[in-house]
Amino acid sequence: MSVVASPLSFRRSAPTWRSRHLVLAAIPATLLVLLSSVRAGAQDPATRSDAPQPRAVTVAAVVAQAVERTLALPGDIVAFQDVEVHARVPGFIDTISVDRGSVVRRGAVLARIVAPEMEAQFLEAEAKVQGAEAQLVEAQAVIASEQATFDRLKSAAETPGVVAGNDVHVAEQKVIAARARLDAATRQVQAARQAARALRDVESYLQVTAPFDGVVTERMAHVGTLVGPSSAPIVRVQQISRLRLVAAIPEAYVSSVPVGQDIKFTVAAFPDEPFSGTLARVARALDVKTRSMAVELDVTNQHGRLAPGMFAQLQWPAKRLGSSLLVPRTAVATTTERTFVVRIRNGITEWVDVKRGATIGNAVEVIGALKPGDAVAVRGTDELRAGTTVRVVKEPK
Repeated sequence: MSVVASPLSFRRSAPTWRSRHLVLAAIPATLLVLLSSVRAGAQDPATRSDAPQPRAVTVAAVVAQAVERTLALPGDIVAFQDVEVHARVPGFIDTISVDRGSVVRRGAVLARIVAPEMEAQFLEAEAKVQGAEAQLVEAQAVIASEQATFDRLKSAAETPGVVAGNDVHVAEQKVIAARARLDAATRQVQAARQAARALRDVESYLQVTAPFDGVVTERMAHVGTLVGPSSAPIVRVQQISRLRLVAAIPEAYVSSVPVGQDIKFTVAAFPDEPFSGTLARVARALDVKTRSMAVELDVTNQHGRLAPGMFAQLQWPAKRLGSSLLVPRTAVATTTERTFVVRIRNGITEWVDVKRGATIGNAVEVIGALKPGDAVAVRGTDELRAGTTVRVVKEPK
């Protein structure tokens, strides 16, 4: 059965729809704007309470302070003087009175050398001296005779007609010639004596002596060995009462210790006993391969407990001129491309390239475009990309 709406019911419903439109029209425009903004705000994820918040990052301030620490650096102990003793003249070793470990004094005879040909040369030089001296005596006798003859003729010539004037002149010339021969003989004697003296000096080289107080640490020759200036050394003598400690200091710390300061060190032979030396010499030039500078300490070895060749562990007091910038060790991040810290300014991250320096406890020295008081992430990581908005959380003191 179908139901047909009557005109009366239609007329009753029509005013209802019109009344609704009239109500909507009566709502103020500002209220509609407010309602639409509330509806839009409910749909905006940024204003919703369950929207993601910025990442919390714990930060620490960059600190400026003077860095003082002790560097453990390796060093080598060497003899203060170290000489390989050679023979100055060729010959054969006749005797050698020292061996490895012998303590010697300066000038002590280490070995004696025989050189038969030198003895013949010395005898020849002595014979030349004697011959030159005989010629000198002869020249002195000749000039005495010629001088006497000239004096008698000259005295007689004072009486007219006794002696011819030419005879006086001839006698005078003989005196001059005799004096020249005397001068030549004198020089010849001096030359012969000088040659003989030189041979005697060379003969003294047949005795090999110690150049300074020290210890014979090596012996390379024996009785009968042929030695000479260009041959192998006879012995090696080292001065051990005073030693040198040579160490290489990194470039950053070469100026931290003045010359004259005492520096401590240890050796493996006496691990529990500290030794000390005085900084005496600085190379003042860097090794371009290691970027370090060689320094030398003078070490007194009065009791002989230290020996050349020992390895020393040097306690170098490293100080930087001025203040250094320190950050937590975990703040420095390292990738395959760079080393950096994450600095935070106004809640925005940025990467700052740095170079590592000394490590002091839980802090590390950094060199870069940082200033004291800058806030850096305590935990540096490349996950904190540059330009990220973060929420700063200060590190507890």
